[in-house]
Amino acid sequence: MKPMRFALLVLLSCTTAFIPKTAGTKWLIDKHRDYRMLYTAEDRKNKKVYAKLIDNGIKFSKTFFDYPFVKKFDVLIHPDRHSLDSTWQKDWNFSSFKSECWMVASGVGEKLDMLTPRQWEKEACEHSYADNKKTQQLVTHELIHVYHGQVNASHDFSDVEGIDWFVEGLATYASGQCDAAWLDHIDDALKKNEIPGTLDSFWMGRLRYGLSGSVVMYLDQQYGRSKTKELMSVTRKAELFSSLGIDEARLLAGWKSFIQAR
Repeated sequence: MKPMRFALLVLLSCTTAFIPKTAGTKWLIDKHRDYRMLYTAEDRKNKKVYAKLIDNGIKFSKTFFDYPFVKKFDVLIHPDRHSLDSTWQKDWNFSSFKSECWMVASGVGEKLDMLTPRQWEKEACEHSYADNKKTQQLVTHELIHVYHGQVNASHDFSDVEGIDWFVEGLATYASGQCDAAWLDHIDDALKKNEIPGTLDSFWMGRLRYGLSGSVVMYLDQQYGRSKTKELMSVTRKAELFSSLGIDEARLLAGWKSFIQAR
């Protein structure tokens, strides 16, 4: 999930060199090989479980990209939605921002912010901490964003243009969220002629994760993992098409054939 697509974007003030100042939140810190985990006393008993989710996601990311994270980062386990919103308000210079209930985490090159999973049943919707597979995929999704942000010139994705579908699609595909069920939904939408006509519209609506993830899946399988990794450095849609040597119409035609041939 990247709610910052819909908010004012500014450079993040938090780096791994400092303890973030979040109103009303007293952070405890555990240092791990790739990251620092910041949490509150209420999550002391959960920290090992959360660390395992993070470690599994890091391992999955390293396997997918065949390369480690470029630098260490912070993982902030927020005790409640107020803490999460307060952080996003500061990061995005958007003092009136209030997150939707489905927004539980966000990852960029320097950090991952997450509402503590123990509060999901109370303060979130569309997510169940009890669903171990989907919870792991969600955490991995955000860690893919962290990795992507570390290798992209725009570490917080504030200076990307026309490639939201690629940023989100990569995290959806690489985390394993773009599964057979999503592909069936996309195939059905194709048959009903309900697919947007441009990539700019793919990261919109109820099918946005499936649409974006399936396009990156197509690119990865058509052009290879090395090309997928190369595309992670681009910040403009024109750069992406130049790297692929095709235009948008050809990409969409190839993607449609890929979905229909399943």
